[in-house]
Amino acid sequence: MTSTRADTTLSENGAPVRYRPARPHWVDDARLASWRRWVACAESGGAAPLTATAPYDDRPTAPVPSSTPGDVAAAVTAGRAAQRHWAALTPKARAEVVLRFHDLLVARQDEVMDLVQWEMGKARFHAWQEVLQVGTVARHYARRAASYLADKRVRGAIPVLTQVREVRVPHGVVGIVSPWNYPLYLGVGDTLPALLAGNAVVSKADPQTPLTLLWIRALMAEAGLPEHVWSVVTGPGAEIGTALVDTVDYVCFTGSTATGRVVAEHAARRLVGASLELGGKNPLVVRADADLDKAVRGTVDAGFANTGQMCIHIERVLVHADVHDAFRDRLVAAVGALRVGQGYDYAHDVGSLASAAQLAKVSAHVDDAVAKGATVLCGGRARPDLGPYVYEPTVLTGVTGGMDLCRGETFGPVLALYRVADDEEAVARANEGTYGLSASVFSADVPGALRLARRIRAGSVNINDGALLAAGTVEAPMGGMGDSGLGRRSGAEGIRKFTEPQTLAVSRLGPVGPPPGMSAEKFVALGNRQLTLLRRLGVR
Repeated sequence: MTSTRADTTLSENGAPVRYRPARPHWVDDARLASWRRWVACAESGGAAPLTATAPYDDRPTAPVPSSTPGDVAAAVTAGRAAQRHWAALTPKARAEVVLRFHDLLVARQDEVMDLVQWEMGKARFHAWQEVLQVGTVARHYARRAASYLADKRVRGAIPVLTQVREVRVPHGVVGIVSPWNYPLYLGVGDTLPALLAGNAVVSKADPQTPLTLLWIRALMAEAGLPEHVWSVVTGPGAEIGTALVDTVDYVCFTGSTATGRVVAEHAARRLVGASLELGGKNPLVVRADADLDKAVRGTVDAGFANTGQMCIHIERVLVHADVHDAFRDRLVAAVGALRVGQGYDYAHDVGSLASAAQLAKVSAHVDDAVAKGATVLCGGRARPDLGPYVYEPTVLTGVTGGMDLCRGETFGPVLALYRVADDEEAVARANEGTYGLSASVFSADVPGALRLARRIRAGSVNINDGALLAAGTVEAPMGGMGDSGLGRRSGAEGIRKFTEPQTLAVSRLGPVGPPPGMSAEKFVALGNRQLTLLRRLGVR
């Protein structure tokens, strides 16, 4: 599904430039109207409709209604009522809805890939990676939710005479705030386990990418999800996001560290739980024995996937001095060979940045570094001839502590290359700063790389892979340390976080304590003999 319309505008030097079209040809007013109905707005409506700007041509996409704080409250109230019926279904019945969604997504993936590219600008292969991730998450949790949340028998206070179970209880209504950089994966990747755990969900769509989230919600309805079990609200984060966090029973937020701190403060005041995946300044270590071709390929993949707009993407490359120059030359050649541009096809390796704000931030980081002495090995400039927000994949050397690029998250197609003397320096440099989300180590000595990885402060460390291996392993938890956040997605923790543990204890003899006619002293002596016996038997 591709569009054929092309638009002509002018670059900075006045030359005509032809951009690929913004709107996919199949997106018409009827489809837009069918998606808009899933925005949780009162009939009176909110403020002026929201309209994002397409990275492809710097033109408006399509307006969506704007929610109000009152709409948020109404969506949460409706969600509470719907959640009771949803939670009463068997885990199998909830899973059947998610598996139908999985099949519909796979069948209609071209539609959502077009939407993701239209709203966010990424290359099509990276849009497909979102489909792959969501399909994997949907299938995994639909098959494993029941076992992850199964009742667990534990030994009671008095063996044999008491029976105790740990059960999982859904929070109620989960509020999910997802960002623009992965509108499909992050828009539904946490929603699916939250729903399978028996919760209702209210999601806040990012203003840059609301259509993708509304398309997903419409597809879930087609799969059989009841109307108020998942609602979508739209609007600015300061108003609508705050209203959501201040109303729901659990918060799941993905975004910047600065905003994550605000979300955590609001949740803490209400004593509700929060899961926060925040920023990163992720390192990649190339040891002296690394296969340089594989290390270069992993660095390029992790540095420029999604145009560098990925929380786990690599920004710092730490290369052993013995192989630094050879690695540098191969890296520059590989980056220079990347196909940069826009289009609803697989003709490009690196797409556009998502917005004028992202382009300004990336440009500012690179310009500041160059002004303070860094050297551009390749890239280092915007490409208005390819698209309004396109920036070349860039590699810098000579980056020092006084540069914004050194410690601040750039979140764009920019790598800083560093020479390190040994593993000790590599670990020290990798652990600089306050972030701790993801890291990578390339080495032929896997046991040695694993030992080094254990010393890196990061929620995930990939060995001989750039970034996606750990994040794509759906059975393992993924999240950050330090300023990179709290909580985990994926694995057992990725669904159990959407529940509260509840203990159910049964006594076969009535209340625990001295029975009628037994003195406290005698009961204590009996208890002490039990402790001694259990200790001798090795019972924990």
